[in-house]
Amino acid sequence: NCAVKADQSRLQVASDPASYLQGCSMPFGLLKYGLKKRYPGKHQFTPATELKKHYDVVIIGAGGHGTGIAYYLAKYHGITNVAILEKSYLGSGNTARNTAVIRSNYLTEEGVTFYRESVKMFQSLSNEFDYNIMMENRGQLTLAHSDAAIRSFRWRAEVNQHLGVRSELVDRQTIRELVPSLQMSEDVRYPILAGLWHADGATARHDAVAWGYARGACSRGVELHQLTEVEDIEVTEGRVTAVRTNRGRVSCGIVVQAVAGASSIVARMAGIKLPIHSYPLQAMVTQPYKPLLNPHVSSPQVHAYIHQTSRGEFVIGGGSDPYPLYNTRATLDQRESLASAVQELFPFLSQARLMRQWAGTTDMTPDYSPIMGLSPVQNYYLDAGWGTWGFKATPICGKTMAELVATGSPPDIIKPFELERFYRFEQINEAGATAASH
Repeated sequence: NCAVKADQSRLQVASDPASYLQGCSMPFGLLKYGLKKRYPGKHQFTPATELKKHYDVVIIGAGGHGTGIAYYLAKYHGITNVAILEKSYLGSGNTARNTAVIRSNYLTEEGVTFYRESVKMFQSLSNEFDYNIMMENRGQLTLAHSDAAIRSFRWRAEVNQHLGVRSELVDRQTIRELVPSLQMSEDVRYPILAGLWHADGATARHDAVAWGYARGACSRGVELHQLTEVEDIEVTEGRVTAVRTNRGRVSCGIVVQAVAGASSIVARMAGIKLPIHSYPLQAMVTQPYKPLLNPHVSSPQVHAYIHQTSRGEFVIGGGSDPYPLYNTRATLDQRESLASAVQELFPFLSQARLMRQWAGTTDMTPDYSPIMGLSPVQNYYLDAGWGTWGFKATPICGKTMAELVATGSPPDIIKPFELERFYRFEQINEAGATAASH
């Protein structure tokens, strides 16, 4: 073996000496980089600075949505006197705590249209950022265990196809072909009768999305202020005028709140009461396995979903906890519930060891659709109520909310999601389109 490697090295030197020397110098380059007294690389985000006295726009929350809004404000509307305020670190909230699923197979015309555009935008984000978000087009299979579920899936498939989204009702044989490792026996508690196959389903690296947006925004002049917690919001004569933080007061012309998990708390600072209840949502991940599951598989009947990452880990999630709570602590009963549900679908996972378990906080609205747009306070805009579907909406939400901030008028695609719909009794009911029933 040593002789073979030596021969290979001599061949490489002879055929491409420059490349060979460059490869040898890489460890020395890394060593020099690490021993530099000053940081030798380019800062990707805004270096720590003092807050200015005034900003045209203040965005509360530096997750995917907050950074996306700032990015599109700077790129498309030339608005760069913008501060993104984050009480912790970039992407530390629900952006870092979700399971990175992207899909558009919703039930209502408004929901399908909105998420369809987001899925399209995700496809080009890596090229737009010049930064790999690790997008994987894998498809999503939602399992039907009853006649009622089949009727619902047929309805969803028809709505999706009518609006240009690739979804179809599939039979047991097709399910076997899509997921050979799935338990298809009829001698189980909930036999699989059919499925909804959504070919546009995908996953992406969730924190990379936030980093890409933040880097793009900061390179255009936007300021990112981490460890900056908003403590109060000043409203004068029905108009937002300033925010107070743990680092001082900042006056502003416009405020956008994008704080998934804390929407009600922040809105209350501005005197706005939102129709939202917040619940913990837990997930977990197993040890790595060789690749054997490509699609994302979900079952509303057993309240669980699963997919395998590019590193081989199985990501497992389910419905929200059954009680409102501001808490991100993982619990034993949810771990047991998810584990037993997934073993019904994939019995071989009974021997798998769990690596991690975590939780986020989901803001649930009565109709399982988000709240985007104007608020009762002038120049205070809402990006809230995302429940379990906020990550997949990141690009389109950032783009449309930026247009709203720049023009003062909600784009048609988000108009149906305004807060006023609850007072007009025009809810957009997406409760039947969740990946795992809540």
